[in-house]
Amino acid sequence: MQDQSKIPVHVSIIMDGNGRWAKERGQERVFGHKNGVRSVKACVEQAGRRGVKYLSLFAFSEENWERPKDEVNTLMDMMMSSIREEVNNLRDNGVRFLVLGNRERLSKPLQAAIASLEATTKDNTVLTLIVFLSYSGKWDISQAALKMAAAGDTNLEKYLVTNGIPDPDLIIRTSGEQRISNFMLWQAAYSEWYFPETLWPDFREEQFDKALEEYAKRDRRYGKVK
Repeated sequence: MQDQSKIPVHVSIIMDGNGRWAKERGQERVFGHKNGVRSVKACVEQAGRRGVKYLSLFAFSEENWERPKDEVNTLMDMMMSSIREEVNNLRDNGVRFLVLGNRERLSKPLQAAIASLEATTKDNTVLTLIVFLSYSGKWDISQAALKMAAAGDTNLEKYLVTNGIPDPDLIIRTSGEQRISNFMLWQAAYSEWYFPETLWPDFREEQFDKALEEYAKRDRRYGKVK
C-alpha cells in the first residue's frame, strides 16, 4: 500500500514511442498511435485508483502540425472517436475532462465535441484528465504575455492556459528520451522528471505504479535547504 502523502497531486505524461513501437512490429506509425489509446485508458484508471487528482497528457504539440497530413488527420479522428466512446465512462467514474492548447487550430466539429464533453464532466471531482492538444510551452507563454500586456497586468501565470491547475509534481516521458520538447516550460520549473525506457503503447498500470514509487523516493526542496 502506497503512502497517500507521497502520491503526487498532478502527474503529467509525454506519451513518446508510438512510432518506434509500430516500426518494431513492421507497421506504420498510426498503428502505434492506435495501440497507445489503451495505455491512456490504463493510466487514467490507475491514476484514479491511486488518488492522483490531476493527470495531464501531452497528446499533440503545435510542432506536430508539420507531420504528414495523413498522420495528423488520423490523430484528430482518434481524438474525436475517443471522446464519443468515453463520454459515459468519464462521467460515471467522476473524471473531469479538459483540453488545453491552441484550440482555434482544431476543426469545428472537434472543438464542439471537446466543449460538449467538458460541459458534461465539469462537476466531476475524482480526477481531472487534461489533454494538451495543439499546445507548446513557448506558445503558452507568448499568448499569456500578450494578454497580460493588454490587461496592464504583471501576473503572467494568470494568463497561462493552465491557470487554476496545480503545476505538475511528476512529469513522465516514456521511451527513454530525455528532453522537454517544449512542454509546460513555465509550469515544470520544479517538477520531478522520470524517464522510463518503456515505449508508450506498453506503458500500463505496472509502469505507472513504478513511476509513483520513484516519485515517493524524491526529496523535493524547491531550491531550499531542508
